[in-house]
Amino acid sequence: MDYTVVGVRFKPAGKIYYFDPADFSLEAHDYVIVETARGVEYGEVVIGRRQVSEDDVVLPLKQVIRKANEKDAETVAENRRKAADTVSVFKEKVAHHGLEMKFVDVEYTFDLNKLIFYFTADGRVDFRELVKDLHSVFRVRIELRQIGVRDEAKILGGIGPCGRLLCCSTWMGEFDPVSIRMAKDQSLSLNPTKISGLCGRLMCCLKFENDSYQESGIVL
Repeated sequence: MDYTVVGVRFKPAGKIYYFDPADFSLEAHDYVIVETARGVEYGEVVIGRRQVSEDDVVLPLKQVIRKANEKDAETVAENRRKAADTVSVFKEKVAHHGLEMKFVDVEYTFDLNKLIFYFTADGRVDFRELVKDLHSVFRVRIELRQIGVRDEAKILGGIGPCGRLLCCSTWMGEFDPVSIRMAKDQSLSLNPTKISGLCGRLMCCLKFENDSYQESGIVL
């Protein structure tokens, strides 16, 4: 069975999610309001109306609530300003609880029902008391999400060894597995400093090059 969908992205270079466009006339670069597992969100249509198989969608397929308007864009901008104002409080509370956490990013959902903090840490962190403390201050649902170093690089961005903006922060929707074998197959130096990205992990472009070699049948 095929489904009519549009692909929506909520962050630059973020993962693409499919939604039922209902009766709306939607094209790439339109903005929409949709319901997600996190709540009501504002996103950009990056894939126009198309047919996809049942294997490519997550059921039940949620419908687009409506097309976004200028006021919605203003709401998103205001939400970002409000989220930025929470950073100092978050860092203060983390220090108060003596937690080893590195702040990376923060965002409100479009409907302001949830405040999400992203952080990195060397191991597991018991932040239950921190969540209660933050809730008492901001009076919304609080979510603390521990992310890895690759996701941190994706959020913060930067310049890669090639001199260009990081692929993960500009166009990559998801991370593909990368192995040292890919570097070996391309006869690259196995010096970690030469094949690692800003995140300290193997560069994602090793995967891109590896695919090209396999497709062309080149063996080095």
